[in-house]
Amino acid sequence: MTFSVHGQAVSRGIAIGRAVLVASSRVDVAHYFVTAEQVEREIERVRAARNVVVDEITRIREGLIETGTKEAHHELVALLEVHLMLLMDEQLTAGVKHWIVERHYNGEWALTTQLEVIGRQFDEMEDPYLRERKADLEQVVERILRQMRGEGSPVAAPPPAARRSSQQELLLDDTLDVPLVLVAHDLSPADMLQFKQSVFAGFITDVGGKTSHTAIVARSMDIPAVVGARSASQLIQQDDWVIIDGDAGVVVVDPSPIVLAEYGYKQRQGEVERERLSRLRHTPAVTLDGQKIELLANIEQPSDTATALAAGAVGVGLFRSEFLFMGRNGHLPDEDEQYLAYKAAVEGMHGLPVTIRTVDVGADKPLDHIRRADDHLNPALGLRAIRWSLSEPAMFLAQLRAILRAAAHGQVHILIPMLAHAHEIRLTLALVQKAREQLDAQGVVYGPVQLGAMIEVPAAALTVPMFLKHFDFLSVGTNDLIQYTLAIDRVDEAVAHLYDPLHPAVLQLLSRTIAEGRAQGKPVSVCGEMAGDVTMTRLLLGMGLRSFSMHPSQVLAVKQQILRSDTRKLEAWAQRLLASDEPSELLNE
Repeated sequence: MTFSVHGQAVSRGIAIGRAVLVASSRVDVAHYFVTAEQVEREIERVRAARNVVVDEITRIREGLIETGTKEAHHELVALLEVHLMLLMDEQLTAGVKHWIVERHYNGEWALTTQLEVIGRQFDEMEDPYLRERKADLEQVVERILRQMRGEGSPVAAPPPAARRSSQQELLLDDTLDVPLVLVAHDLSPADMLQFKQSVFAGFITDVGGKTSHTAIVARSMDIPAVVGARSASQLIQQDDWVIIDGDAGVVVVDPSPIVLAEYGYKQRQGEVERERLSRLRHTPAVTLDGQKIELLANIEQPSDTATALAAGAVGVGLFRSEFLFMGRNGHLPDEDEQYLAYKAAVEGMHGLPVTIRTVDVGADKPLDHIRRADDHLNPALGLRAIRWSLSEPAMFLAQLRAILRAAAHGQVHILIPMLAHAHEIRLTLALVQKAREQLDAQGVVYGPVQLGAMIEVPAAALTVPMFLKHFDFLSVGTNDLIQYTLAIDRVDEAVAHLYDPLHPAVLQLLSRTIAEGRAQGKPVSVCGEMAGDVTMTRLLLGMGLRSFSMHPSQVLAVKQQILRSDTRKLEAWAQRLLASDEPSELLNE
């Protein structure tokens, strides 16, 4: 039966495909694709882990039989036999093999996917006693997963069990090469980074807002996405046909042929528009009145430089270095590993400038080994970004040395996130100088860099002259600036409607920063989501912005707006909008 789920539109376009569910109860399970050559090895990984668990439970069962005849022992033996039956069940083993062979899921992902499929069958059983057997299945899968992770698997006391009923034969889709859409409760930035190279045509999450990092990476992948869809991961079932309308923020599940045809037409129209925009790739970004505009790209990995160049970006305005630090189980990258990554990005841009932001963790981008310590805090207001870097000077110095070394291979700018205090500025500059001195002492070659500060805290926007005394350039992170100015958690869908880039206070802070930079002859760019929002391009131009940094997928659409704009006419309009109590009412004039 067709039904719709509504959320927030965060990445434009239409995606149509089969649903792939990531179990939210097992967010610690790795999800990635294996190659054709790795399939047999992956199947063997699961089989070997299952066999270890089978042997373990068998030994415990035999030990109980030998040690006594108490009724409790008989009860426990019966429970262990149920677990052994589940471990050897053909539906579990064949299903896991199917996901690995047909979809190339890694073993852990295949296990949790099949658990979801079989678990739904248990949920649909009329007998409440049989429905409860789902817990036995979950425990069995958890034991296999622990074994695959190399962890000990203590015997958990399963709930009362009985003879297992015959289960309905699982219907598996044999279709190959069908489009896939990802459905999850939430996705971490590290998850999204893994999925960037995947086959997903789009994705849906229960939680998140337009500027959550999940949404940002979706836009960088240039795939349709809807976030904040509440209970989507419970309503949508594995392999359901799903339409993602990234323009309207709507998800259509099990669409009728008529609806499918309508969205298919919209999808083709979107492809035609993208092809038309691609013709602007080599056109200089110059306004009608001759103002040259710098269009830069935001990237997460060195390999993203190819996409940036293909989009016509004239440099990297934001390399989010924190992605090198994520998904590593607490083992941070050392100086040499970082150096090689930064060097690859610099060389990948073939002489064009690369701005590397020092590690910005916390809030919606926690590191594995600091997440648990911050569970009880408000991470957006806690030890994040430059605060964390200054609290870990050895880590920070290693990163600074790596960036300085990479600067020997091309133009490199260093961008410091979330500065707010004069003493933070002094400490940061002192550590940059110390990093240079350490490299001098080691006789290691490094290059010159420009130093920049992110303006993303209202305190920084209100003291811009102080920042301009110490830094070569400024970059406005509008996502956090809006969040902190309006006291809105940008990843909380419950208050997402209050997140307003056109709030008068936000616009005043942004305009002030741009004007101060221009008055002192120092570059100011915007690297937040406003830079890539075509509805904001004319306003930013009217405010005097001449440098935009955005996801590569948005460069051409923004360039089209620039080519149609006359900044002389936009300046007076922008001033009227800045003076308004309701700027949004004047935006489309």
